Amino acid sequence: MTSPTRSADFETLTLAAEPGEPRIARITLNRPERLNAINAALPGELRRAVERAEADDSVHVIVLAGAGRAFCAGYDLQDFGGGLAEHPCQQEKQPWEPTEDYAAMKRYTEDYMALWRCRKPTIAMVHGVALAGGSDIAMCCDLLVMADEAKIGYPPVRVWGCPTTAMWTYRVGPMRAKQLMFTGDMIDGRTAAAWGLATASASGEQLAATTLALARRIAGVPRSHLAMHKMVVNQAMLTMGLEQTQMFATLFDGITRHNPEGLWFRRQAQAHGFKSAVHWRDSGRAIPEGDEARALIAQLESQRPAR
Repeated sequence: MTSPTRSADFETLTLAAEPGEPRIARITLNRPERLNAINAALPGELRRAVERAEADDSVHVIVLAGAGRAFCAGYDLQDFGGGLAEHPCQQEKQPWEPTEDYAAMKRYTEDYMALWRCRKPTIAMVHGVALAGGSDIAMCCDLLVMADEAKIGYPPVRVWGCPTTAMWTYRVGPMRAKQLMFTGDMIDGRTAAAWGLATASASGEQLAATTLALARRIAGVPRSHLAMHKMVVNQAMLTMGLEQTQMFATLFDGITRHNPEGLWFRRQAQAHGFKSAVHWRDSGRAIPEGDEARALIAQLESQRPAR
C-alpha cells in the first residue's frame, strides 16, 4: 500500500502496509480490551478495509490479525446479548420478526465474506482464540495460520447460535464438521493443521514469521494469476452450494436465538451474567428445552425488575 490508513478512518480495526512489504496489507482487529469481540461497527468496517486493500494495485495479499491477546472472541455479548436493548438481530419485542433478523445477520455474513470474495488472497493469523463469530471471520479467509495453542470453534452451537458462514463443512468435511457442531468443542492450532483447517500451525513466537513467510511467497505471484486461481476454487465451492447453505444457516441462527432454548439462555445471561450462562452451556450439563425452558423463562422474567 502506498501509505498506512489512518486509525481515525476506522473505529474497530487498522489497515496498513506490512513494514517493508508493500505487496502485503495488514488488517488488524483493534478492540484488544474486548478480545476484539464483534460490535455493530466491526463487520462493515472489515468489509471497507478489505475493499480498500483490494483496490490498491500495490497489494497482492492481505493478512488479517488481531491486536492484544486474541484474534477474535466472537460477538460482544455485552453489546448484543446482556441487556434489554433492541437489536435488529436480537429483538426483545414479541412476536419476533424473522425477516429483520435475517437481514441483519445476512449483512454481517456478507461483510465477512468480503474476505472470501476479494480477488486477492487473504490469510488469517490466529492467536489466542477465534470463537463463534470470530471463527466465521477466520474461515472466510482463504488460508489460516494458527498458533499451536490457539483455539478455534463455535461453542454457541450448544445453544443460541448457528455459524452463518457455514464454512465448517467446506473446510474440514462433513464428519468433522458434525463433530464440532454437535459438541461445540474447540480445537487447537495443531489439530486444525492436522485436519486441514489451518494451512500451518506454529509456536506463538514463530506465528508472525510463519505467516509472513507464506504471505511473501504468495506476494511474488502476479495479481491477475492470484485472482484467477482464487476464482476457480471459489467457483467450486459455489457449485457445491455454499450460498444456499449460508441462507439456511443464517435462518437457523435466528431460530436458535429466539426459540425457547435460545430465549432461556438469554434470560439466564440477563439474570445471572453471561459467565454463568456460558458455564452452563459449555459444561455438558443438559440445556433446558421445550416446556422446561418455557417454565424457567417465566421464572426468570418474573424476577426481572420492571423497565
